[in-house]
Amino acid sequence: MKQRVGIARAFSISPKMLLLDEPFGALDALTRGTIQEELMGIVRETQQTVFMITHDVDEAILLADRILLMSNGDETDTGYKPGGIAEVVVNPLPRSRKRAELHHLDGYYDLRNHIVDFLVSRAKAH
Repeated sequence: MKQRVGIARAFSISPKMLLLDEPFGALDALTRGTIQEELMGIVRETQQTVFMITHDVDEAILLADRILLMSNGDETDTGYKPGGIAEVVVNPLPRSRKRAELHHLDGYYDLRNHIVDFLVSRAKAH
């Protein structure tokens, strides 16, 4: 419930840019889907820019026009070196995408496989 209230509060102030960090992580699958649809509707209506951090590949594909793939940070002799943007992936799927139809869209699996391959090849055991 707290998660939904926080998301609603963020939407209600109508900022030019909305920053969301794993906003749907604590939600059950049905609520997550409903709020994702709401977010897409709000963005369509308001033309707000949303910058969202997520570790969910399908969520990124559903919601994003551009997906920023990040490199891992690294511990060096001089201290910690943070990761950064390793690749910007432009989502070629139509903006009118719907959660239930996503996997039927041409290019969906190519896009998903590219992102998953990146994550698997860049992952480091810590």
